[in-house]
Amino acid sequence: MITLASDFGTPYPAAMRGVVLRETDARVVDVAHDFPRQDVRAAAFWLRETLPEFPPAVHCAVVDPGVGTDRAALVVRAGDHALVGPDNGLLLPAARALAGDGGPDVFEWTVDDPASSTFHGRDVFAPAACAVHEAGVDRLADLARAAPTESFVDLRFPASEVRADGSVGEVLVVDGFGNVVTNVPGDVLDGRSTLSVNGASVPVAPSYAHRGEGDALVTVGSHGNVEFAVNRGRGDEAFGLAVGDRVELEF
Repeated sequence: MITLASDFGTPYPAAMRGVVLRETDARVVDVAHDFPRQDVRAAAFWLRETLPEFPPAVHCAVVDPGVGTDRAALVVRAGDHALVGPDNGLLLPAARALAGDGGPDVFEWTVDDPASSTFHGRDVFAPAACAVHEAGVDRLADLARAAPTESFVDLRFPASEVRADGSVGEVLVVDGFGNVVTNVPGDVLDGRSTLSVNGASVPVAPSYAHRGEGDALVTVGSHGNVEFAVNRGRGDEAFGLAVGDRVELEF
């Protein structure tokens, strides 16, 4: 299996899919192509949440504001998986989740002059994913184009501050429903029925439908973090929050 993920929308992913189908007999699975445009951190978050659900595969992910510059191309071995994409931190959170205790092995991929300086998804990363798929993840180190490296962008999500009387964190992503995902660990809500969010008292609920339609709530999302939401509405609008905003919780 080769998975594809990007912020490309349409029709660009079709060209990547065409490369894979032309060069391999791999099953092609599209993870998403509507990641927030040029938002490496948001895409890295969703890859970390999504890719561990897959069986062993080669994952080609491209959110690449630095396309056409001297940023490197990477292939990362993570357990039975491999990830292919630009060296901008995009791959590392998912790679750590897939690799487990052993940690990922990072390789810089040697790139020939691509046909385009603006579409490395087609010209660099899809062919690299094909090469890794054909060789096998366990033989990645044998590929002439793959050179082990310890010099790469290692994106890590910021940690929240948790105190006895509250927590200070940050909005990591806002999903398509408007749910506001923070970096505050969900266990801070254990045993609580309400808390203050940036000065406003909000009920804690186990799921969206435990509140009335249009009512705001705080809950623990499937990612395990504190999430601000509105039942059948948009939490980002109700709470006035966007990606990168500071959030203060008072217990």
